[in-house]
Amino acid sequence: MKKQPNTTRALALIIAASLAGSVTAAPAQTVPVPKPAPKARDRDNAQNQMIATEKAPLTTGATQQPPPTPIIPDPRRNVPANVFATFDANQKAQAAKVSTYLSSVQQLSGNFVQVGPDGTKTQGDFYIMKPGKVRFEYDPPTPIAIIADGSSLAVRDRNLATQDIYPLSQTPLRFLLSDRIDLLKDTNVVSVTADDVFISVTIEEKQALIGTSRLMLMIGAKDGQLKQWTVTDPQGYDTTVAVYNLDANRKVDPGLFKIDFTNYSVPPG
Repeated sequence: MKKQPNTTRALALIIAASLAGSVTAAPAQTVPVPKPAPKARDRDNAQNQMIATEKAPLTTGATQQPPPTPIIPDPRRNVPANVFATFDANQKAQAAKVSTYLSSVQQLSGNFVQVGPDGTKTQGDFYIMKPGKVRFEYDPPTPIAIIADGSSLAVRDRNLATQDIYPLSQTPLRFLLSDRIDLLKDTNVVSVTADDVFISVTIEEKQALIGTSRLMLMIGAKDGQLKQWTVTDPQGYDTTVAVYNLDANRKVDPGLFKIDFTNYSVPPG
């Protein structure tokens, strides 16, 4: 029987998988000049100050929204895809609407709620700066931060002073972080659905040594804004991230996306 992830760190690695492909797709790279760094680090303090500054109200002039309840997709949806799938005019129009929205957003900040495969729920703040930069900062007591600097992605554990480094090139969410995107041309779209609440686009990726993973993006049908995404890993486990209090106008500090390659050690094994 497959062992389902059930720890905070495992959940962080799963969401990292949603950002950097399957965690097992590429072994963690050796971090240059590693050292344990058991003491508080000035660089972390500086980044924490930047994050504290960024945590001012994210929706200018608007009331802060409470955390939403993520919509957990029906696991039975992941039926084998037809490689010759075609879409009607309405589906193409919906996919084009999502593509236009994703291409229009160059920076974005807000809050998130993450639901792991075992139902564990965590929260935090996220920041996006295109192309290819993202930061997920989990609320205490979770010690995890996920940072992508445009070429690499780090899963950092502040308590253990360790981080795993993965190439960003395998990112399923690179479509979300791309400067410009046409989903029907640039990705393998296997499903486009729409109702009064969401427009949902599902992208499938196949990797020879790992298997098939899927990314389902959900955009609000009325306001046209990103609502959530679900990543299905090759084992069939879903991780859903719902976002809220979005602000596409607030300037995001580029320093949030710098990866510290010197003050963290490589985890054993």
